[in-house]
Amino acid sequence: MEKEQMLMCDKCQAELKKMNAHFSYLNHSFQAQVLRCVACGQVFIPEDFVESRIKKVEFTLEDK
Repeated sequence: MEKEQMLMCDKCQAELKKMNAHFSYLNHSFQAQVLRCVACGQVFIPEDFVESRIKKVEFTLEDK
């Protein structure tokens, strides 16, 4: 059984936990759960999230 790897904030050396984050683009906004530093709030956005959710929002808004 493989153990889940814990990600750490490079700045604070604190653990990253799943939390809500607010994103805005072209005066539109949405919330999503992403990994955030529990100390400073820095957000970690994985590549798969960018390629799926953020790209979809970007294309939808730019086509208007």
